[in-house]
Amino acid sequence: MADSHPALPPIRDVIARHGLAASKALGQNFLLDEQLLGRIAVIPGPLEGAPAFEVGPGPGGLTRAILRAGARLVAVERDDRCLPALAELQQAFPGQLRVISGDAMQVDARGEAGEGAHIIANLPYNVGTPLLVGWLSAAWEPLPWWASLTLMFQMEVAERIVAKPGTDHYGRLAVLAQWRSDARIAMKVHRSAFTPPPKVMSAVVHITPKPAPQGVNLKHLERLTAAAFGQRRKMLRQSVKGLPGALDALAALGIDPQRRAETLSVEVFVDVARVLSR
Repeated sequence: MADSHPALPPIRDVIARHGLAASKALGQNFLLDEQLLGRIAVIPGPLEGAPAFEVGPGPGGLTRAILRAGARLVAVERDDRCLPALAELQQAFPGQLRVISGDAMQVDARGEAGEGAHIIANLPYNVGTPLLVGWLSAAWEPLPWWASLTLMFQMEVAERIVAKPGTDHYGRLAVLAQWRSDARIAMKVHRSAFTPPPKVMSAVVHITPKPAPQGVNLKHLERLTAAAFGQRRKMLRQSVKGLPGALDALAALGIDPQRRAETLSVEVFVDVARVLSR
């Protein structure tokens, strides 16, 4: 695919030519290493002809890697300064890239990208978690509209997404990400790879959906984890007592109410939520 496209200038040159200093207010940190960007673009698997969706493309570093992989890409960018650089990519990859000028928090990703899209993004730090939660909370019939999520986060957020029970990072985000998906850290990225370098390390998380467990209502699971982890140092008998039916559900499943939330597996949370959903 790469051979059929014209050679592109280095991203650093694009940034300089368009005067694209990263905006702290927009949570921007630009990746310049094209080999690294190419490695990120292959994490979802073959993209030839597949729909894809990107948030915050900036000067288009990851964008060009996704396009070289052959995807039909919709990219949402709220920084108008970046639009001329992205327009150049539209010319270099005719018919492959559509750019939406707007806020990704307000854009209907499903409506714009279409069913089965791969969401691939170096997410702006200030909206990364809310966007992820929105995609994970989308309707599943029995699978969600997106085919996979390949997302860059600060390392701490990445660790919270993939955390296992009994660890410091295990909490609501881990349960939400793992109860009907497989989540893994696909790549760690050193802070020096970015311009400007953030204060912390980053990681790419890859999430693939699997059918939702039967008989479980997401709202009940959300309320249960909110109560349980809202006071994570307290025993379950104390933390979930305000949630109607929760203590009875624990008793019905033989779960010791003296345990703490971080000791319960994702599967156990699902079992309790299933009882509450009845």
